[in-house]
Amino acid sequence: MKTNAVRLLDTLGITYQLREYEVDPNDLSAEAVSAKIGFPAEQVFKTLVVRGEKHGVSLAVVPGDSQLNLKSLASLSIDKKVDVVPLKDVQPLTGYIRGGVTALACKKEYPVYVDETIYLFEVISISAGARGTQIIIAPDDYLKAVKAKVGAIATSVG
Repeated sequence: MKTNAVRLLDTLGITYQLREYEVDPNDLSAEAVSAKIGFPAEQVFKTLVVRGEKHGVSLAVVPGDSQLNLKSLASLSIDKKVDVVPLKDVQPLTGYIRGGVTALACKKEYPVYVDETIYLFEVISISAGARGTQIIIAPDDYLKAVKAKVGAIATSVG
């Protein structure tokens, strides 16, 4: 499937693989996706849309088995406070629907912040910009494509 995210990687000459899976609209969690594609949840990164009081909308990319640490992200983004945007605002801001949000080829170019655990893996999995397809990509290639800042922005769950 050629999504805008995939087209961007092609334009940049970045190597990746696509992995398709069956979508369960009742469970769009990164943990469910990880089980379907055969990756551990910490290697499947999810993209969350946030808004800071000073710098506006940005994207936070964290491992599927973690939660976004809003205080850490605020510090990294030089905002006093950030909050996850309401679900109803995600598609108008990014062009992507829940379960298909990616920092690649959004409707508008937003600042991207990625959790530092991305460096633990040779490849990671991220949404291809549509439910049912994941991009398998080297962390450095992903970071280059989204022009991200990296820091400790995730809190382990469980």
